[in-house]
Amino acid sequence: MSGRLGRLDALRGLAALVVVFDHSSHAFMPELRGELMPQFNTSRYGIMVFFLVSGYIIPASLERGGCVRAFWIGRAFRIYPLWAAVVAVLLVIDFLGLAEVRGFDGQSVVAVAVAHAVMLQELLGTPNLLLVLWTLSYEMCFYLLVVALFTVRQHQRSAAVAVVFAVLAAVSVTAGAGLPVSALSGAVGSGPLIACASIGMGGALCCASAGSPGLRVFGGVLGGALALVLVVFNGTVPLWEGLVILAVMFLGTAVHRAEHGLITWRCAAGTAVLVVGGAVGSAYRYGDGHHFTRQGWIVAFLLAVLTFAAASASRHRRIPAPLTGLGTISYSVYLVHPVLLAAIDGTVGRRRQDSLVHEVAFLAVLLPLCVLTHRYVEAPAQAWGRRLAHHPGDQVSKSTVSSSDTGKDWQVRT
Repeated sequence: MSGRLGRLDALRGLAALVVVFDHSSHAFMPELRGELMPQFNTSRYGIMVFFLVSGYIIPASLERGGCVRAFWIGRAFRIYPLWAAVVAVLLVIDFLGLAEVRGFDGQSVVAVAVAHAVMLQELLGTPNLLLVLWTLSYEMCFYLLVVALFTVRQHQRSAAVAVVFAVLAAVSVTAGAGLPVSALSGAVGSGPLIACASIGMGGALCCASAGSPGLRVFGGVLGGALALVLVVFNGTVPLWEGLVILAVMFLGTAVHRAEHGLITWRCAAGTAVLVVGGAVGSAYRYGDGHHFTRQGWIVAFLLAVLTFAAASASRHRRIPAPLTGLGTISYSVYLVHPVLLAAIDGTVGRRRQDSLVHEVAFLAVLLPLCVLTHRYVEAPAQAWGRRLAHHPGDQVSKSTVSSSDTGKDWQVRT
């Protein structure tokens, strides 16, 4: 496959495989993992590539359609069906005694279910049913911020937003600013916070998708404010890293704008320098911590940015079909592999010595399984989402959102 989408699929496929190795190495390559992780944090490499790709794609998707309602429908049918299927399978194998679901830390089943349903569980003081789900909470915050900028007609300022988040990250770690893990949950209680955040998010989505310009702005700003409050005051990663994650995603957006001639490459390069400088400086200042070495994080981060830059530089080259195919099923690979590993942990158990044969065998089982989940869960759900998002009964409002990014006006549909 050639063109821009092919290299993005290849990036997602690569990132998914690296994350799979990071998690499966616990079970099959413990010795290699022990030597590698302090030097190169494979998990952070994979998720940073994912965040850069999301930053490149998501705002462009919203701006191309110009419809907040259609954007949220598309995101919901892209994320939730496979997410629900994977969680359901996890609960079934837990019931059968083949795996063990993580504890709820004393929270009610309803609270945990609601926190996961709004995809903000990581930022609501709720344990993730699957460890990998934590990144989806930051993805959801990014969606809320993108919609907020779009509704107030500031979406073209993604480069400036990326720099602001990077600078705030550096300032926060330099000043020693930090809060306890899930500080808001500790102050007001997880239950009340989950209830307030869920109601606020529901109201934000409904208002941002409404026909009234005033309601759209209110909903967008409410959602963006909710995202910022949760990232800053209720994260489980250090404050600086939460801000770096947002900066990285908006850096991906800036690269998209540069590639399409909407900003200069000098502006995009300057943004990249400041974001990378802020991120690396923050990690270095933060130092080593539990399950964290600054060298491993910095090396992973720099390699992720370089990988994304290399893909951007080769965007006009033809991409081999196996790489784009792997990217197509990357979301399945990302969500399905922890369930498979949980079943292995609950039955066979982990190895004490490295076994490349077992690692390869795991991939040989995982990838065909993900082809099936993509074909029979992801693809049909996305098709339904596209039909619903572009229902012929949709009405176009009279107001428009001017977009200097694209040189045209977006009609905002309700």
